[in-house]
Amino acid sequence: MSENEVDLFVIGGGSGGVRAARIAAQHGAKVMLAEAQRLGGTCVIRGCVPKKLYVYASRFADAFSDAAGFGWSAPLPAFDFATLHENKDREIARLEGVYASNLERAGVAIFKGRATVVSPQRVLLSDGREITAKTLLVATGGQPVRPEETPGIHLAESSNDLFEWSSLPSSVVLVGAGYVGVEFACMLRRLGCAVTVVFRGEHVLPRFDDDLRRALTEAMREAGITMLSESSVAALRGERGAIEVETHSGQRFSTERVLFATGRRPNTRGLGLAEAGVALDREGGVIVDAFSRSSVSSIYAVGDVTNRVQLTPVAIREGHAFADTVFGGRPTPVELGPIPTAVFSTPEIGTVGLTETAARERHDVVIYKSDFRAMKATLSGSRERTLMKLVVDRETDRVLGVHIAGEGAAEMIQLVAIAVRMGATKRDFDSTLAVHPTAAEELVTMRAPWVPPTA
Repeated sequence: MSENEVDLFVIGGGSGGVRAARIAAQHGAKVMLAEAQRLGGTCVIRGCVPKKLYVYASRFADAFSDAAGFGWSAPLPAFDFATLHENKDREIARLEGVYASNLERAGVAIFKGRATVVSPQRVLLSDGREITAKTLLVATGGQPVRPEETPGIHLAESSNDLFEWSSLPSSVVLVGAGYVGVEFACMLRRLGCAVTVVFRGEHVLPRFDDDLRRALTEAMREAGITMLSESSVAALRGERGAIEVETHSGQRFSTERVLFATGRRPNTRGLGLAEAGVALDREGGVIVDAFSRSSVSSIYAVGDVTNRVQLTPVAIREGHAFADTVFGGRPTPVELGPIPTAVFSTPEIGTVGLTETAARERHDVVIYKSDFRAMKATLSGSRERTLMKLVVDRETDRVLGVHIAGEGAAEMIQLVAIAVRMGATKRDFDSTLAVHPTAAEELVTMRAPWVPPTA
């Protein structure tokens, strides 16, 4: 096999592509991977990791405020955004290096540049070389979308831009209230920005359980975030640093920055996939089967580019399953089951399984809910509340969904997801001893079904 021939060529060096390349190489395949930007993809470079670091930073504001109730008296420490930005960059560079070294140790050849598909088994590199591969894997992820038809949209930024800001603006308008919108809004507010969220729905987080949506919407208002629900941006005017926002309802207000968080689309434009015969969905996502195979037998795709579930752990699972299927001799369909997920807003959201609305469409359900102030809030004086909810099938007693809003929700939902995936019943939850005093004990001490208040 010549240097321009490989068993597997991977386009995209994010979480899914890197996992697939590394595992395929460990199975004995000759692998090359191309990444036009930085190894690590959205999650490591401009998504999950820097977001979580900034969220950690933002929560110190609440911690310092809460400390007084526990006897700590000291001047409020000064916050230096430049230090946070610099330390974040250092950590991202370290992680990028880890990705590179793991690939190199596995024997994967890395090409730092763009690759496009020219046929079902050939790619063209940006340096002019053509590589022949028995199998191609597309793992190019997604990219933020903005409504380009909106007048003045060039004044707006996307989630990719926030982590390049060298200083914090005094005011920010966030458009959209999905994962990114609410996480950035809570984070920026606690870092000292005046924050306005413009979103189309009545509550944040479409497709989440309605009780979680209401709880987070109210908590964001309580934190001082201006929530313009059932609204949308009609036009932007002015210049960066002094932008006038006009909504379709006629409201006008000024802000330093406008950031759109209105979704992402699969990153397939200009890759040559359609020309190679690969079927794409209406948003450009690669249509694949349970084994991540596209309509062209030699071309596979994993991660956000498939427009299935846009979560990093899903991309990693798909990448690993692909490598085991094609190069490990172990056909492995992707079976995700109930998917646990977290939103790193403040308060956090953790959820797994069916929402109440979805469950009622297929089951006769019983709802258990607990809404309380955690012990920490009793001395701190914080008004933050914790919500826990179980959705249970009345006939089988199986727990169909667990939904949590409150401190530590992400950590709790990771563990309780194991029980949900195993088919735990409400009786299983009830028979589990509580760990006292914790917030999580509420999950195993809710005995009485929730009854809606009468009108």
